[in-house]
Amino acid sequence: MARTAAPPVHSPSSLAPSSPAPSSRRRTSASVVLRSVLEHGPVARSTIARLTGLSPASVTDYCARFAELGLIRESSAPRRSNGVGRPHVPVDLDDSRFVVGGVHVAVPYTTVALLDLRGRMAARRELKHQGTDPGAVLARAADGLRALLADAPRCRPLGIGVAVGGWVDRESGTVVEHPLLGWRDVAVRDVLSEHTGLPVHVDGHARALVNAERLFGRARGSASVLHLFVGNVVDAAFATHDEVHHGPRSQAGAIAHLPVPGSTEPCDCGRIGCLQAELSERTLCRRAREAGVVDSVNPMHVVAAAAAGDREAVRLLVERARGIGRAARLLLDVLNPETVVVTEVGIVHREDCLGALREGVGDERAAAVVPTSFPDSVLAVAGGSVALDVLYRDPLAASPEAI
Repeated sequence: MARTAAPPVHSPSSLAPSSPAPSSRRRTSASVVLRSVLEHGPVARSTIARLTGLSPASVTDYCARFAELGLIRESSAPRRSNGVGRPHVPVDLDDSRFVVGGVHVAVPYTTVALLDLRGRMAARRELKHQGTDPGAVLARAADGLRALLADAPRCRPLGIGVAVGGWVDRESGTVVEHPLLGWRDVAVRDVLSEHTGLPVHVDGHARALVNAERLFGRARGSASVLHLFVGNVVDAAFATHDEVHHGPRSQAGAIAHLPVPGSTEPCDCGRIGCLQAELSERTLCRRAREAGVVDSVNPMHVVAAAAAGDREAVRLLVERARGIGRAARLLLDVLNPETVVVTEVGIVHREDCLGALREGVGDERAAAVVPTSFPDSVLAVAGGSVALDVLYRDPLAASPEAI
């Protein structure tokens, strides 16, 4: 793969090169404090100590470090305890100084974005692929991020998160295999780090979205979360007690070739009736073209046709959602998560599709199933959340001072 260097996104003299993800990803005490500020801020230091079980002195210490780094700031409205005594000065995230870059590589296009520390999208561009050569795709992504940062001169980038479908090894930052793109053993982290001079972290998009949901979305506070992503790629991710399961070489969540009883869809693997072949957006759009609903490969055109009253478009979307529900039910039986989050275009945009999904899951578990918390920015959030997960797990190691 070509690795021609490009001008860095940020001056490399002040930025450390990317390093492998740590083998242990458990939360540190610093992480517990910063997560409390994220979840409860503006919040008094004494409240953080009570919520976390850390000593008031430790909490004060961490808050002082975070304030020095520019990650948190004191609120402008001090609060009194019971109206007497010295007022408490709450702390909150400072979401005005720093951003992370997000890159999501889909089959037809790459999304590049900037996210603030609350996971909110500040800017986004979609870059349609001009071929799928990984060197060219990643170089365009770096150029896209550079352009977004040029339009946000007051924001300093902390790093870049990359989310990709297929088999992604987080530890090495490598896309091991993505059959639909034709990628194999692509060193994404190394290539983007060379182009940008920033720390780069890479993960599969379903795992990235589990992290987004537990940090910023509906699954915050859930003891266990299953995320099911249904696009051109179909995959899943599972987190319990704040740990996303990766498995050896991050192969967990590969559900593309689970058999679907009764399906006659041929799969690229040579078999008939694999889950991804049956439920993918490519199949949805092909069926819609065959039915005369659209003349397009864009699933949003099927959603638009349904919104305009096309009954066949509605039927295709609802049947697909019901099939996704049956697949989710199988995963529920195996993993028994507290919350199930599904990312799929019909379920995001239509109540009848959400109802069909829950029907497929079954009445007894339907309430546990919810659509993505990021309907208008899901791909941008997926990429950026890879980097934000690193920050919130070990903020002093991933802080502005560290880079």
